[in-house]
Amino acid sequence: FCTQFIPWNHTSSINPLLSFSLPTSLCALPCPITCKLCSTYKLMSRYDAYTQIHFPASAKHYEQALRRLKFEELFYGQMRVNLIKLERHRFSKGWMFDKVGTLFNDFYNNNLPFTLTNAQKRVLKEIRKDTGTGKQMNRLLQGDVGSGKTMVALLSMLIAADNNFQSALMAPTEILAQQHYISIKEYLKKMPVNVQLLTGSTKAKQRREILEGCLDGSVHILLGTHAVIEDKVQFANLGLAIIDEQHKFGVAQRAQLWKKNTLPPHVLVMTATPIPRTLALTAYGDLDYSIMDELPPGRKPISTSHHSETARPKVMDFIREEIAAGRQAYIIYPLIEESSKLDYENLMKGFEEVKAFFPEPKYYISMVHGKMDPQMKETNMHRFVTGDTNIMVSTTVIEVGVNVPNASVMVIESSEKFGLSQLHQLRGRVGRGAEKSYCILLTGSKV
Repeated sequence: FCTQFIPWNHTSSINPLLSFSLPTSLCALPCPITCKLCSTYKLMSRYDAYTQIHFPASAKHYEQALRRLKFEELFYGQMRVNLIKLERHRFSKGWMFDKVGTLFNDFYNNNLPFTLTNAQKRVLKEIRKDTGTGKQMNRLLQGDVGSGKTMVALLSMLIAADNNFQSALMAPTEILAQQHYISIKEYLKKMPVNVQLLTGSTKAKQRREILEGCLDGSVHILLGTHAVIEDKVQFANLGLAIIDEQHKFGVAQRAQLWKKNTLPPHVLVMTATPIPRTLALTAYGDLDYSIMDELPPGRKPISTSHHSETARPKVMDFIREEIAAGRQAYIIYPLIEESSKLDYENLMKGFEEVKAFFPEPKYYISMVHGKMDPQMKETNMHRFVTGDTNIMVSTTVIEVGVNVPNASVMVIESSEKFGLSQLHQLRGRVGRGAEKSYCILLTGSKV
């Protein structure tokens, strides 16, 4: 009998039947939770819990029994996770990064564009310690948007290069991969480090050259999308695999990347999605966990506000003020997977409305969406990045990784249709410069 949906005080009619399912020998079953733990967390005994869950003396007894059984279930889960973690630490061999050499030191001392935060320094020490043990690193790095995760990743890849190992960084979108490529190439332009980009749009000739470079070891850092995990991509000695926005990839996809060696590479997975420490220990307990809880000096907190769509004219006036001050803005429309046609119509309608508020030639507007030709998408994004356009109208295709320090306003239309993680990621597209930034959430009047 299933009593899951039967209130505790309505089970008397089936109690005689249930009594047959509770053997008298239940009290002899060993309890996996010690008396000390039961005392510390004020848990009833296992026997009492099973008895009270079926024959509760009162509502309070029922709740106490439920709490005891839930605790035991979570306890088993955490024991399993910690055993896996212990097993990995004891038996999982990895590459040894036993030195910090010329590349790291030269970049750190002469080319680092800003002073690292204490959080960045702490995480680097943790990574350095992990990679120097001879065991495989499996570390989750959580840091808010703009906290400097990319710089930590770059410095980690330089440590790998100093030890004659290659690195691969996999991003979920071409735009994000391209942004990583542009920024890392710029950082390393004075250094003898071969950085390449591999995506689905890479031309055949260039793709062959990149694949040859990965195989012979002449490519030191490979950046890319899911193209990086294709079977044709083989490395001479992949020592470090970095996954950006790890929640965007499936477990099987991530596993393909670190199966490209006889010994698995060190693994660093990064996310900007806030993960409470207790949840991180539950969901990612088999990973070591680092958090970057500082923003670089000069970064100002983003002001977030919610308005009804009837306030849209005032919001557009505010955007005009920001543009007049030399800044740029995003306007985002939702993507509803069930109706891509409706999405497109909403986006195009929104684009026309924005153009009516901001007529050319005084204002210039870019548009980006997922169904756009990749070359056109890249061109429009590049125009916004370089400041040739004032406003970017887009769907969530710019959710991750677009870095435009001059953008100070993020307007999200129909924001009730987005998840919290998406809203957090979208808000993170602004607040990357020295100026005060704003995220404005517009919703229907009934919300």
